[in-house]
Amino acid sequence: MRLLIKDAAVVTLDPTRPLVNPGYVSISDGRIAAVESQLPTGEWDEVIGAQGLILMPGLVNAHTHVAMTLLRGYADDMELMPWLQTKIWPIESRIGDEDVYWGSLLGIAEMLLGGVTTFCDMYYAFDRTAQAVAESGIRGVLSGVLLGFLPSAQEDLEAAVRFVRQWHGAAGGRVQAMLGPHAPYTCPAPLLRQVIAAARELGVGIHIHVAETEQEVSASEQSTGLSPVLALERLGLFELQPVLAAHCVHLQPEEMDILARRRVGIAHNPGSNMKLASGVAPLPELLARGARVGLGTDGAASNNNLDVLEEVRLAALIHKSHRADPTVIPAEQALYLGTRGGALALGLEDVGQVTPGFRADLVLVDAHQPHLVPPHSLVSHLVYSARAGDVRTVLVDGRVVVRDRRLLTMDLEQVMAEASRRAAEIIAGERPPRR
Repeated sequence: MRLLIKDAAVVTLDPTRPLVNPGYVSISDGRIAAVESQLPTGEWDEVIGAQGLILMPGLVNAHTHVAMTLLRGYADDMELMPWLQTKIWPIESRIGDEDVYWGSLLGIAEMLLGGVTTFCDMYYAFDRTAQAVAESGIRGVLSGVLLGFLPSAQEDLEAAVRFVRQWHGAAGGRVQAMLGPHAPYTCPAPLLRQVIAAARELGVGIHIHVAETEQEVSASEQSTGLSPVLALERLGLFELQPVLAAHCVHLQPEEMDILARRRVGIAHNPGSNMKLASGVAPLPELLARGARVGLGTDGAASNNNLDVLEEVRLAALIHKSHRADPTVIPAEQALYLGTRGGALALGLEDVGQVTPGFRADLVLVDAHQPHLVPPHSLVSHLVYSARAGDVRTVLVDGRVVVRDRRLLTMDLEQVMAEASRRAAEIIAGERPPRR
């Protein structure tokens, strides 16, 4: 399949050539073949006219729980631990595998329509999320959540290992698998050692929550004498590649040094952290150390959307306010975090730039909008002005999955209706607990 996108203003995220305007991007067999400033010669299976559109890399949601779209708005305005213990974990016990499938489709639809082409997920019934990824055309890095306090913890680990063996590299490589111990405070050291050994044997990475709240850090220091980061370092978890550490809000300089030196991917979740009042992550200090950082939305129960463009804007704004310094996290850096930075945090070396040889995960944004005029700086507009609804067309692996704001890979009305019906039944208590 050979495809040409012509006459776009191309924001490449490639530091050697950041803007090509007008630009012509040719795609062959799912990868970017060339980025040119003049119309190339050749024959194409499809030509997409993009005059008046901004072409950029697909956004990367580096941390979410996609099926939690079913719980959007269910429990708001609470601190993290009471929220989890009294609301989320009890109701999740009634969410079945088929519910996860429809909740995943709903979240994937929202992400694709907002220009997200890759997401990293942690949830249970992970094979149903993988099926949703395969069918929808998005790229997913998936891990099944492991909770050490459940009596089924050992069985869940065995199921996660089976999932990796079945799904890692599936759907033409769009499905990648990791192991997902929830957090150090929910997974005791013996279980984490088993997870590390399994990940090493399988050759996959680990996705884990780390240092999200002050309470988590304090509890870790009281029980182990070490902070979460230092405890995980002692266990050898950070020796693996890739490791995706979600949140990393409460860190000491020594811990930031460890995360940067170990090349741990860090998923910064500004929206969720603000809503749950978990704190403000030390993003400028992490970036100054060369840490690999991407942006995540967290689940739609704690955000309450999966809009990565919004996270890009929040990442640019919150740290300016928090540090009283308008120069920190400039627009170019914020957009990098939401694209190439997120891809690298997930260990995806060929995603997140409009560069020859990279995966053709691309987004066309309609620049003919009052809030995007005049075009003084396209990057500034994408970060500070653009909205998810400005996304017109989305490609993953060179395949058009959204065209002119219409999803091509699923029946959106059916997905919304089915997810709404199932969510209502779950909240009404019409489902027995899974375990």
